[in-house]
Amino acid sequence: MDLTTFLLFQFLGHLLADFFFQTNKMAHEKNDKGFKTKYLAWHILIVFACSWLFSFQVKFIVGAAAIAIIHYFIDGLKAVVNKKPKLAKYAFFLDQALHLGTLFLVSILFLKYHGFEMTYDPEIHPRYIAIGIAYLCCLKPANIVIKQVFKSSKIDVAIARKIEEDQLNPSDELPNAGKLIGTLERILTLTFIIGNHFEAVGFLIAAKSILRYRDTETLKTEYVLIGTMLSFGIAVLLGSILFIF
Repeated sequence: MDLTTFLLFQFLGHLLADFFFQTNKMAHEKNDKGFKTKYLAWHILIVFACSWLFSFQVKFIVGAAAIAIIHYFIDGLKAVVNKKPKLAKYAFFLDQALHLGTLFLVSILFLKYHGFEMTYDPEIHPRYIAIGIAYLCCLKPANIVIKQVFKSSKIDVAIARKIEEDQLNPSDELPNAGKLIGTLERILTLTFIIGNHFEAVGFLIAAKSILRYRDTETLKTEYVLIGTMLSFGIAVLLGSILFIF
C-alpha cells in the first residue's frame, strides 16, 4: 500500500467517525461542554477504532492512538473557541483543518519511522476509494458544510429573525425536504461528472431553476439560491478532483 492509498483510507475513517458515527446530539453537546461531556470519550474511542481499522496493520495502533488523543484535545477545546464570537463562526472549519492536518502528519511520520507492514492489504485502486469518499461527502458532510457556511455568513440568523417576525412561514416547507433535494442533486451531479456527461449537469441546474417563489419572498429565494450554488459547487469540486485523480 502506498502513502496515497493509506491517506485515503485514513480520511475515510475520519469521515465515518466524525460525521456518520456521530449524532447531532453528540456534536452539539461537545460544542457546548467540551471536555465535560460524556460523549467526548465515546467519540474518541470511535475515532481510534476507525483509524486503526482502516490502517490494515497492527503496528499502527500507536498512530491511531496519537490521532485519537490529538482529536480529543481539539474537540475538547472547541467549546472554548465557540464562546469567542469572532472565532465561533469559523470553529467547524478550523476543527476539520486541524483533524485533517493531524491525519496527514501522523501518517507521514509513521511511514518515515516504521514503514507500512500490512496485516491485510485490500488491494484496491485508490481511485475507487476516492470515488467512495466523494459520494460519502455528498451526504451528511455536505449538508453540514453548507449549514456552517450559512452560520459563518450570518445568513441563518437573518432567516431565523424573519421567521420570528412572521415574514416567512416555515410550515409551508416539507420537513427535511431541502436536505434530501440537495443530497440527490449532489449525487446526480457527481455521477454525471464521473461519467463525463457534463451537459447533464447543466440540464440538472436548469431543472432546479423551475423552483420559484412569489415576488414577496425574495429572502427565501435568495436563501435557496445560495444553498443551491453551494450544493452544486461541492459536487462539481468533488467531481473535478476525481476527474483529475
